[in-house]
Amino acid sequence: MTVLKTSVLVLDCAEPMELAGFYAALLGAEMRVGSDPDFVEIVGNQGVHLAVRRDHGYAPPSWPRPEDSQQAHLRVLVDEGDMDEAEREAIGLGARPVDTKDSNSGPRDVRVYADPAGHSFSLAAYPFDAERRRSVGSVSTDGV
Repeated sequence: MTVLKTSVLVLDCAEPMELAGFYAALLGAEMRVGSDPDFVEIVGNQGVHLAVRRDHGYAPPSWPRPEDSQQAHLRVLVDEGDMDEAEREAIGLGARPVDTKDSNSGPRDVRVYADPAGHSFSLAAYPFDAERRRSVGSVSTDGV
């Protein structure tokens, strides 16, 4: 018998409530604080599950510099037609663009940012089907 499992990506940071608030707003999710205030989960209706943990010796990564290789990053999938709006939202919440190449257009669009604690993440264009759009609320219920 296989034991039921799940996983969560945990980001280290100096201020977990601040970083959790950033990702909760960016992903349309909610923050869950348990008995340990140094560990905050971000959970959304569409299966978003992320956590942040206080690291008292935290130093932000400096990716994309080659001497400090990236270990991991979060890729946020966005409907192809919503990339510009998603970018404005991310920057308005405190994200900082780290890759400003001229490739920010077209169906393979990927835009790279640093969150307020310095972790890299990307917004990536993804061709959501009509059913998926309705489930996340980006299309009205009458199909218009």
